[in-house]
Amino acid sequence: MGIINMRAFDWKTGQLITAALLVMIASFYTGTLFARNSSFLYTTPQQQNVQQNENPSANDSASVSGAFSNKVSLTYRTIPLSIPETGINICPLTYNEYIPCHDISYINELMSKLDLSRREELERHCPPVQRRLFCLFPPPTDYKIPIRWPTSRDYVWRSNVNHTHLAEVKGGQNWVHDKDQLWWFPGGGTHFKNGASEYIQRLGNMTTNETGDLHSAGVFQVLDVGCGVASFSAYLLPFNIQTMSFAPKDGHENQIQFALERGIGAMISSLSTKQLPYPSNSFEMVHCSRCRVDWHENDGILIKEVDRLLRPNGYFIYSAPPAYRKDKDFPLIWDKLTNLTSAMCWKLIARKVQTAIWIKTDDNSCLNQNAEQKFITICDSTDDFNPSFKTPLRNCIAERVSLKLPPKPQRLSEYSQSLIKLGIGREKFLADTIYWQDQVRHYWRLMNVEEKEVRNVMDMNAFLGGFSVALSTWPVWVMNVVPVSMNNTLSAIYDRGLLGAFHDWCEPFSTYPRTYDLLHANKLFSNYKNREDGCLQEDIMLEMDRVLRPQGYIIIRGEDDSVISRIVDLAPKFLWETQLHFLEDDQKRMESVLFCRKKFWAIL
Repeated sequence: MGIINMRAFDWKTGQLITAALLVMIASFYTGTLFARNSSFLYTTPQQQNVQQNENPSANDSASVSGAFSNKVSLTYRTIPLSIPETGINICPLTYNEYIPCHDISYINELMSKLDLSRREELERHCPPVQRRLFCLFPPPTDYKIPIRWPTSRDYVWRSNVNHTHLAEVKGGQNWVHDKDQLWWFPGGGTHFKNGASEYIQRLGNMTTNETGDLHSAGVFQVLDVGCGVASFSAYLLPFNIQTMSFAPKDGHENQIQFALERGIGAMISSLSTKQLPYPSNSFEMVHCSRCRVDWHENDGILIKEVDRLLRPNGYFIYSAPPAYRKDKDFPLIWDKLTNLTSAMCWKLIARKVQTAIWIKTDDNSCLNQNAEQKFITICDSTDDFNPSFKTPLRNCIAERVSLKLPPKPQRLSEYSQSLIKLGIGREKFLADTIYWQDQVRHYWRLMNVEEKEVRNVMDMNAFLGGFSVALSTWPVWVMNVVPVSMNNTLSAIYDRGLLGAFHDWCEPFSTYPRTYDLLHANKLFSNYKNREDGCLQEDIMLEMDRVLRPQGYIIIRGEDDSVISRIVDLAPKFLWETQLHFLEDDQKRMESVLFCRKKFWAIL
């Protein structure tokens, strides 16, 4: 019975994905390109402590429909927590892009303790609880509801990410150009000035010996290191290839913010001293195009992290000067790199037009032989199942695992071997998939929104990824987060062809304010019940508000009535509107489902 149902689900999913793509293409060409910019703008009265550059000013994208009592005041977290009767205070306008765990001023205090030779300053460094801001982060002046997908791939409002540095230094490489009130992304990059499409076609030719494309090479999930504005990821989407794009918050000003504003999946992260927050054996390709990572340094510990993340027979794409230039130190770097990759039993399969491509072979006998000769050290295999969050990099190589996954869309229904270790049976897995298909239909009916109004989605407690699978026919991308205090189901989520990251919601997420259109929180707050300061309901709600776009939605469920009631009471202080509905849980019992919507407000 299980096999028949799984096959039926695969076939149906394939049909739905095809239909969804046709709908997306049709909407692109029928003129429904830009979402409505009508908004409910709530304003705060000018406060005594507002800085001069925060005096009231008009916002053309909305009409003033009310005022709120929240005060503008730079406010820090107190122990015990105290919330003003007037509502959560508003941070000054200068904090409109604040990322708590990437705060330059706080990191500067830590510099003497950090390993700067390994760029440790680019990693997450969260301030202690009493050093954290506890105020709502305002949108920038003249913020507009983002342009909707798919138009946002190429155009975003300039006022939403009003930074000119990348356009000035990377315009010649066609990263981004200014165009009146818009930023225009022509699809170029440092190594693909003529467009990502041509570059992607070339990579397909190189990986298949001129016989196919990346899809036919078995590439469905990609990690893009130092992604810039994520045009590479954007142009992989027509191939139904999902990409986790990341880059540090560094001199390439606001590159991740540009990517997210475009509606492309990305997050702030850095390859420095700790593992990336993704499971082992999760990607068929890791891509580095001038990613500014010194793979050859420190005994190759960074490229050994790539080995951890790559699936057997996965590709490492390296488009950088050492792959083609013969001057300066580049030949020496290339020699070190080829020695490291040989020791890891990678095979160089192509090298031309400024790009080199290796494949991670599944040859354990080669690894064991190289380990005997002391070229590498074999890792303890038990470490691979632990969540990769704040985990130091390992200077070792894991033995290859046998992993044969079907292509998409069949991969969406893949029952992972890792679930057996967790005691999650096939029937429960299938029931979870069907359950979320039904729930998502209810969500859209109750939110009463059009498809194009939601693009960036986060499932804050993703479990098996069923919610994300249910959205696979919609024009959205989903960041599936598995809290580190929960069972490690993220490997199973990746085996379904989905993307995500490990995280601890006692800390802020590594993203910019106003990233997501929809946050889904099932059984999240109960997971952090009775935890220490910094993990209270109010702390998690503040982070929800920070990462949510104006007029964005939050769906909260799987909690007892006291938690829901508390959130309803607090919501007005966060400038949220709420509606309470009742839907069936996975045991067919009625439960409270709270829909929250963030008001569009601004400091005027």
